[in-house]
Amino acid sequence: MNKLSKLAFIAATAVMAASASAQSVPASRQAVNDNWVNGTGEYVWMNGTNELCWRDAFWTPATANAKCDGALVAQAPAPAPVAPAPAPAITSEKITYQADALFDFDKAILKPAGRDKLDELATKIQALNLEVVVATGHTDRIGTVAYNDRLSLRRAQAVKAYLVSKGVPADRIYTEGKGPRQPVTTGCNQKNRKALIACLAPDRRVEVEVVGTRK
Repeated sequence: MNKLSKLAFIAATAVMAASASAQSVPASRQAVNDNWVNGTGEYVWMNGTNELCWRDAFWTPATANAKCDGALVAQAPAPAPVAPAPAPAITSEKITYQADALFDFDKAILKPAGRDKLDELATKIQALNLEVVVATGHTDRIGTVAYNDRLSLRRAQAVKAYLVSKGVPADRIYTEGKGPRQPVTTGCNQKNRKALIACLAPDRRVEVEVVGTRK
């Protein structure tokens, strides 16, 4: 056997030995597999110690065979983000008290029946995470505007003072007096004063608006 033939024989023997020692694993079913596979694409060739796969130049972890390349382990999916708790719903309620139910005519001192009504309101307020209370006094048109402005404000302040005495924070209660500027009656033109006063009763009122969230 000449020297050239001997070299060819040795090279062929080395290739066969390498092929005999190489191991294989089933090729993954993914669309792209950048490991070297056998001719029919059924197996990925590995080295003799089953530690490494033979890869081509385009190999990436995303195209690796799942059973080789250091036994790539699928990462556990990230936990789904926890949705934030819904914000508490804000509740707003406006309650209108007829002034005659709270006060005597032309007065700003609460009557016993008026205090009872405000006790109920204070209980409702205590059930809230309170934002604000606005008490607005109104009068009828009898008398001067300046006088009625003062009367409507004094009545709103009387409501505030009572609610504060029941535990409602004073710095959350605001008062204002509108006097006769926002009447709700129409057609009250009686000549008799007593009849006119009775007709204008709905104009004499205290409106209390409460804003907060449920506890």
